[in-house]
Amino acid sequence: MKTKATVKKTSLKATAPKAKEPTHKNLDIYGAEPIPWSRALKQLEAGSGTFWLATATPDGRPHVAGTGALWVDGKIYFVSGSGTRKSRNLAANPRCVFSVSLKGIDLVLEGTAIRVADRPTLLRLAKRYAAQGWPVSVSGTALTAEYSAPSAGPAPWNLYVLRPSTVFGVATADPSGATRWRFDRTG
Repeated sequence: MKTKATVKKTSLKATAPKAKEPTHKNLDIYGAEPIPWSRALKQLEAGSGTFWLATATPDGRPHVAGTGALWVDGKIYFVSGSGTRKSRNLAANPRCVFSVSLKGIDLVLEGTAIRVADRPTLLRLAKRYAAQGWPVSVSGTALTAEYSAPSAGPAPWNLYVLRPSTVFGVATADPSGATRWRFDRTG
């Protein structure tokens, strides 16, 4: 009697590792379910909303400024001239907070801003800004264009990235709720 050999089928398709979902805590005191991260993420990826950056001055006073920001690959990218108050604050203390009001949800995103100077990332983000109507180009380790928002200061502008460590979300449309998400950044 012949026996059939078992052959294990393997896929040759390359798969990207799935991003780890953040942990969450329901902050709603009225019994609403936790807001799923996918709801916040969908709105961030839609790319609309005004971002407000909160930093601290060297003596600890708060400073808030509106800034043109992009959500790309789970991170917030933004620009600022080196002489602006927010850039000087970030140089002294890179911990900061973004607030953004999106369709159906308000978010507060905490993290540490890091200046981006590598050319591939600068080129990729310049292309993203241009796609939104701001014709920016790379000049050395910064970005430049004929114009920008007054809050960015004069060109050239440094590109920064913030990978959120904690995000708070409050629903402004049904289903209601309030949730805190924490992201594991060890891996």
